[in-house]
Amino acid sequence: MNERIKELAKQTGYIWHASGDPQIYEFTPEKLEKFAELIVQECAKVLLKWKGEPFPFDEDLAASLIKEHFGVRNDYT
Repeated sequence: MNERIKELAKQTGYIWHASGDPQIYEFTPEKLEKFAELIVQECAKVLLKWKGEPFPFDEDLAASLIKEHFGVRNDYT
């Protein structure tokens, strides 16, 4: 799992089981909702960093910036 995503999962208070490979992360419905909210907030932060830049908004660039932030490969959309 990507390190940034692990960090966000930790902020939710997830339950982690180290018995086995791969590691299992369990979320209650409330914690899963919090996890999703944290991801959306991270995405918004990435885009807001570029607010006021002189170039026009480009959906492909925005998607690439978010993927890069989370360490997601860019070979698919």
